[in-house]
Amino acid sequence: MFDQIMGFSAKLFQIRIRSVWIPRILLYSFVLTGLLLPSIYESFLSELWTFLYNSRFYRFSGFETLETVLCYIILEPFYTYKFGRNPTLRIDVRGSKQKASGSERPRIPKMRRPSKRMGEMLIYIAPLLLMDFTMIKKFAGVPVADIRESGGYSLPLVNSSSGDISSSFLLPTIHNFTLGSPLQLTRALPAEPPSSRRLLLELINSFFIYDALFFFIHIAFHRIKFLARIHMPHHTHTEMHPQVTNKLSVAERLSLVLFANFSLNIIGSHVLTRSAFVPLFVYLLVEVHSGLDLEWSYDKLIPFGWGAGSRVHATHHRTGEGAFAPFFTWWDTGLDWIDGRQDIKSQ
Repeated sequence: MFDQIMGFSAKLFQIRIRSVWIPRILLYSFVLTGLLLPSIYESFLSELWTFLYNSRFYRFSGFETLETVLCYIILEPFYTYKFGRNPTLRIDVRGSKQKASGSERPRIPKMRRPSKRMGEMLIYIAPLLLMDFTMIKKFAGVPVADIRESGGYSLPLVNSSSGDISSSFLLPTIHNFTLGSPLQLTRALPAEPPSSRRLLLELINSFFIYDALFFFIHIAFHRIKFLARIHMPHHTHTEMHPQVTNKLSVAERLSLVLFANFSLNIIGSHVLTRSAFVPLFVYLLVEVHSGLDLEWSYDKLIPFGWGAGSRVHATHHRTGEGAFAPFFTWWDTGLDWIDGRQDIKSQ
């Protein structure tokens, strides 16, 4: 009897631990307190920003590129390991040999070891570092004088318009290359930290904008012939797996980065928002391409079915249609509604 009670208790405990409501409550509590009670996080954000503001590494112009690469080389191997060890979680076993074999443990699709992917990493980093070292970084809340100084320009004379630099990111400025400043190595930062409310609202808005931008370009990648050639490498696989995340042409990879940058810059995001955006962005990209149906995946945490997730994106890779938005579902829902209306009219 005691063993039965203990067994039942253990199962109940496992059910509770595995319940998606635990991370949901934690996530919602953090977001709500951050939005409604920003004073709770004020001291932490102030101390964090003071540390980062005085960090030479954080001021390095290539910081965001290195942060992106670091997040990817941590997250992707984690998902790859989980993919290899958990065949029951794999969504998209499509290889004909695997289907025919009837094996309970389907074979792992061909993937490359990290040591064999250094060339891939260099191809990814090179164009980004080129921009980092040649273009002046322009962030919201940074005085133009500080932007000029970081770009190797001297302060203009009083009442002189020569050598003016716009603080707008829409007007890019090349670094002033001199012997004393041969490359754009530093970035000017705002003096004040953001509130938790500003940080969270900027994150929400930037992901909303990015999702919309990529939704439209993704449709173009599939329906315009010369763009389809650019997108083709992303669909050359037999089964969805985590390494598909970075299986991109150089042009498409750059479009991801430029759209992410635009989404942050257009709303005047604080630099700390950008630093928080990067790991979330990489996590979402790897998650939707993981080929795994995980219990705590982000689409199960977001309410009302707004999150697309790995199952929806695997369907897109399987059919080449629908689920064009990378992270959320509302744009595709709208497209389905429009297509449905057009079908009704044509009947």
